[in-house]
Amino acid sequence: MSEFINNQTQREEKLKSIIRLLHEGRSVDEVKAAFADLLADVGPDEIVRIEEALVNEGLDPAEIEPLCDVHVAVFQDTLDSQRPPETVPGHPVFTFRAENLGVQRALDGVGEALNDYIALPRASTQGLAQKALAHLREYDKHYLRKENLLFPFLEHKGFMGPTKVMWGVHDEVRRMWKALAAALETAPVAGAVSPDLQTSFGKLAETIRSMVYKEEHILFPAALERLTDDEWAAIRDQGDEIGYCYARPGRAWVPGQPTKAQLHGEASPVHGAQLVAPEGAIALSVGLLTAEQVDLMLRSLPVDITFVDENDEVRYFSQGRERIFQRSPAIIGRKVQNCHPPQSVDRVQRIVDDFRAGKRDTAEFWIQMAPAGEPLFVHIRYFALRDASGAYRGSLEVSQNLTPLRALEGERRLLDE
Repeated sequence: MSEFINNQTQREEKLKSIIRLLHEGRSVDEVKAAFADLLADVGPDEIVRIEEALVNEGLDPAEIEPLCDVHVAVFQDTLDSQRPPETVPGHPVFTFRAENLGVQRALDGVGEALNDYIALPRASTQGLAQKALAHLREYDKHYLRKENLLFPFLEHKGFMGPTKVMWGVHDEVRRMWKALAAALETAPVAGAVSPDLQTSFGKLAETIRSMVYKEEHILFPAALERLTDDEWAAIRDQGDEIGYCYARPGRAWVPGQPTKAQLHGEASPVHGAQLVAPEGAIALSVGLLTAEQVDLMLRSLPVDITFVDENDEVRYFSQGRERIFQRSPAIIGRKVQNCHPPQSVDRVQRIVDDFRAGKRDTAEFWIQMAPAGEPLFVHIRYFALRDASGAYRGSLEVSQNLTPLRALEGERRLLDE
């Protein structure tokens, strides 16, 4: 047994040395020649493990991203000989792979539309190219489901490095198709069209297709190896909220038996819960929080919040740093109609009556005031709260000082030091 472990450790160290050599500038052909025997039977899960190990040893994922294609090129011969995972319609991997087929067609559509536009620059051909690009950009839902559903489950299994690298590539794709859209918007509708347009699309298409290959041959096999049926079921169940592109999940796939963790009542990340729930945690529709955490969150919001129950009684108000209207704990349990000046009671009553009758779900107002001599522009919103059956359970008042937000201009993308 110890001999097997030693041999396995030596093998992983040699595989890591391949990646290090590539980062030092050695060519793909040179590395392939030096490690031909070792590369003959390497699997996708091994590639994932060595990249994870290097990240754990201190290699910045941002340093891996530019060389990710080089890594794959070294292992490509072996990866090509292994069939992508076959799944059943309805399984998230099947849906991901269906979308990958769709994006290939979308890329072909953009390429053809761009060729037509470059050959004959007209408003009509330009519009068709823009429409084709918009269709391609629907693929962002594929990336969003990876980032917000698949990656969290994998990270729970200790799978960290590759997901960070892939997320960086997703963002690069987003920058590229945004830049291409801007270039198309300002491109001429008559006369010569810059060849940079086709060059930019070529780089975009190459990056997307390269990521598809990494998903099919590395990410999905590694995910299928790590995740259980109940976790895949949770990924499928939460996918509708983000959405799909080019394909909709089928229902032929039926998850298998519950895992041992479920049978023993242990928590899992299926609904975003922690493995060990904090003492006194309150189960919410998503996640678990303690009363202290809820209070800290509500007090930290840059808004005033007041909750009035279905009996029109005030049950809560936030005590944040940015107070707009003065309130005291004495109002808890008081009728909301008694918390407003006489001239506005009729408006408050109408909002509550409309909420209770289901005539409206929101109401909003904005006013200008100067409580300390400094003018404020205050936005006030009311929201009806209803339970799963649609029954009225109270209302939420949210007030916010919009004065500093209205003064914002341009954009800030860096942290203010």
